[in-house]
Amino acid sequence: MSLFVSGVLWVGGIMIVTGALAVILRKLRQREGREANNEVAGQVFTIVGGVNVVIAAFVLISLFDGMDSAEKTTYTEANALVAVRWSGNALAEPAKSQVDKLTKAYATEVAEREWPAMQDGRDVGAQGWTLLSQLQRTVEEAKTTTQRQEDSRAEASTQIWAVYEARQDRLNSSGSGVSAVVWFAIMIGSVMSVALMFMFGGPGLHSYAFIVSMLAGAIGLLLFAIYQLQNPFSGGADVGPEAFLSALARLGDSG
Repeated sequence: MSLFVSGVLWVGGIMIVTGALAVILRKLRQREGREANNEVAGQVFTIVGGVNVVIAAFVLISLFDGMDSAEKTTYTEANALVAVRWSGNALAEPAKSQVDKLTKAYATEVAEREWPAMQDGRDVGAQGWTLLSQLQRTVEEAKTTTQRQEDSRAEASTQIWAVYEARQDRLNSSGSGVSAVVWFAIMIGSVMSVALMFMFGGPGLHSYAFIVSMLAGAIGLLLFAIYQLQNPFSGGADVGPEAFLSALARLGDSG
């Protein structure tokens, strides 16, 4: 099911259920005294609804920033990996061939095995770290006979550290999500905001149901967006492995 269809069904379902509940509760409640609740309910709704919207908006903005940061991190990691390979071209054998082999193996591991795991929220395993460690040892133990080779070895070591940092940031992003405490606060605040609307009086039955359903739909839309963006590598964000696929192409050409 596409993101658009699932979003429409989610928001539309919330609006229909809330609208029907508003009609039922309005018919069950006595008519007298409903308008008297408006002033008090309005003041409470302003506080409760305002706090809930602020929390939800803050979380959503943070997730948008996290998605953008995660995408940039993948390109930083992939570009640094290519830079390791280019620096390794100046090394003597067998280090040169080993660097070529390990950089390609690392990019393949990330694109073909780690990415599906991150999309599913699973642990990526230790193979990527193992390959990176082997690459680091290969560069550190490479024999150099000229200043150019020594400079290339030093540059490769610097770029491996950049790969390490970017990799750690990527893995942290895939496992961050939204904490249970934040979800609890947003969900309870959303329920309280909609529940307070049932205390208002004044509009006709159909107008009242429409107003309540629109409010619930807006809150549901925020919740849907937060859920889709909580993992930048799946859902609505869906940051893909394009950076590493491009790196693999460049690594192949450089060989």
